[in-house]
Amino acid sequence: MRVTPETPEVRVPRLVGLMAVDARESARARGLFVSAPDRPDFPLVVVDYVVRQYPQPGTEVPRDSVVHVWFDFGEGDGGGGVREPRGPEPPMGGLRRELEEPGTAYAAILSPP
Repeated sequence: MRVTPETPEVRVPRLVGLMAVDARESARARGLFVSAPDRPDFPLVVVDYVVRQYPQPGTEVPRDSVVHVWFDFGEGDGGGGVREPRGPEPPMGGLRRELEEPGTAYAAILSPP
């Protein structure tokens, strides 16, 4: 959508989910600027994805306003967390004791009597 110079206010586009380069272009097409408080190297960022924005999409703002975007949820505010097991390890015994060799428990269950 092209914005004509006569339009004093524009609607903020949805930038969440876009790559940084696409977010900049989408905002520029509406006559807006984009700022990233969590990324001082924002002009160089290309493939990071926007996870939050302010103001929200659809908000009417004056032309040449700044839309703030973030590329990280911040501490304790989302993200995937640690995906590998951490200590302490489970105690010895239980399934570890019963499955000393891979497949031995299932072979006994699945084999005919």
